Amino acid sequence: MANHKSALKRVKQNKKRYARNKSYRTRLKNAVKRARLAINSQNVQDLQEELKKAQKIIHKIKSKGVIHKNKAARLVSRLAKAANKKLQQSSAS
Repeated sequence: MANHKSALKRVKQNKKRYARNKSYRTRLKNAVKRARLAINSQNVQDLQEELKKAQKIIHKIKSKGVIHKNKAARLVSRLAKAANKKLQQSSAS
């Protein structure tokens, strides 16, 4: 366990950041999950809405430094690619 005053403060800060980042990561996972469910559903309007929400949440969490910028770009890219594929399939049918 930490003995110095600065080390004790650092432990408190780390616990606080861990709790905050954990809630951000949970929000991120839920947004991505909802977007993927919307991609698999038949409702095109719902798909576009959920994709937009997920992208907004991903960028916000990236800006806070919870996830790396490349991970954020990868998530957005994969969701957009899957959504575009689904939209093209629905328009072709």
